[in-house]
Amino acid sequence: MRAGRVFAYGAAAGLLGDLLLGDPRRGHPVAAFGRAAGAVEQVLWRDHRGWGALHTAVCAGGTAALGLAASRAVRRSPAASLALTAAATWAVVGGTSLAREADAIGRALDAGDVEAARARLPHLCGRDPQALDADGIARAVVESVAENTSDAVVGALVWGAVAGVPGLLGFRAVNTLDAMVGHRSPRYRRYGWASARLDDLAGWPGARLTAVLTTVAGGDPRGAVRAWRADAGRHPSPNAGPVEASFAGALGVRLGGTLSYGGRVEHRPVLNGAGRAVRAGSGDIDRAVRLSRRVGGLALGVCAGARLLASGAASLKNRGVTKGRTS
Repeated sequence: MRAGRVFAYGAAAGLLGDLLLGDPRRGHPVAAFGRAAGAVEQVLWRDHRGWGALHTAVCAGGTAALGLAASRAVRRSPAASLALTAAATWAVVGGTSLAREADAIGRALDAGDVEAARARLPHLCGRDPQALDADGIARAVVESVAENTSDAVVGALVWGAVAGVPGLLGFRAVNTLDAMVGHRSPRYRRYGWASARLDDLAGWPGARLTAVLTTVAGGDPRGAVRAWRADAGRHPSPNAGPVEASFAGALGVRLGGTLSYGGRVEHRPVLNGAGRAVRAGSGDIDRAVRLSRRVGGLALGVCAGARLLASGAASLKNRGVTKGRTS
């Protein structure tokens, strides 16, 4: 079985597994990676960029190398290769858990239970729940759904299409390291610099593909493109900007503005200022979740199709070379 088919069938099976099973409550591979990365940090931490770069290389590079070794171990068995790709895809994507958490917060807000929504919000993002009213919680959820559609689904599929199982695992390792040490706290301002920059690079293609697919899958393609072009560059994150702006335009809502992380207040530019404010109980969260699912499905088709085309082109090239040598 060609590598393109292995990835296409394996990624589809992995996404189906995520849809049916979601993330396990205990023993998730990403959680195990987080514990291992934390142990490495305890050994290596210094208030220095070089030591942080070493931490990134050990954790992300080691994970990708593990994926490469596993792929080579099963390369002679198409069934085992497909199963490995499916397992890796299931382990690194998180679309179902993202949707479940967002839906749970949305139901709490619909019922008027703001305290329950505040208690649930940390499962989805790092905002300070107590600093948010019901509408602020709803906006935080929509923004998190948008950003994590790229981080938890599309970006992983892009790197899986590029590099197979090592790409899937390596991308998730980089993304997890950024969440652990890539923020600008006093402890990680220098130590987490390499993880943050590598995450920006790794997330770049997935974020742009997410924005493109959002314009296709959303209800207002022109609005999505307009918001993306006008506002994405104003966002402090080079990857969250295109994704959140295109989501805002597609949904017809305003995102961005004042938010609070860990007691630190940030004033971010407004995305899609022509849209209306996100409101609790208006169905905005549900619409964002549905859009995220459509984007994830389209991403699977695009990435699997691209890998199949690349594999077919490589096969034809190899046949041509072989024929030329024997003629």
